Amino acid sequence: MDTQPLYAIKAELFKSLAHPVRIQVLEVLAADPDLTAPVSRLQTVTRSEPSALSQHLAVLKRAGVVEATRSGNAVHYRLTEPLVAELLVVARAFLLHRLAGRDTDADRLDAARRLPALPGASARAVLEAALARTGPDDAAPAGAAR
Repeated sequence: MDTQPLYAIKAELFKSLAHPVRIQVLEVLAADPDLTAPVSRLQTVTRSEPSALSQHLAVLKRAGVVEATRSGNAVHYRLTEPLVAELLVVARAFLLHRLAGRDTDADRLDAARRLPALPGASARAVLEAALARTGPDDAAPAGAAR
C-alpha cells in the first residue's frame, strides 16, 4: 500500500497552519463554543490588515480547516472539525512541555501559559499530562493554557 499520498496531504495541512496569524485565527475559533467567529473579531484579535487576513483565511479554507458563511454583510468562519481544536491543544501541550524543560525559555513559557483557554476533552488530558511531567513547581495556574 502506497502511503505517500497520505503523507503529502498531511504535509499540506501542516503547511497551511505554518503562520502565527493562522494559528491565532484557529485558536479564536476553537475557543468559541460554536467554533465560529465573525471576520471582524478575527481582524480585531489578530490585528491584521483586512487583505492579509483574507489571504490567511483563504489558505485555511483551501486546506479544508475552516469554512465561511455569510449573513447579510457579516462573514463568519467556523472550524470544519472539532478535531482541529484538539490538534491545537495537543500542539500547545507539546510546546509547553518543551519550553518547561529549558531554563532559557522561562519568559516564553510564562507567555504560553497566559494564552486563552482552548477546549478539548481528550486533548486537554494530553495537556494536563504534559504539564504534570514538568513537576509541581512548573504547573500552570488554574485555567491557564488549556
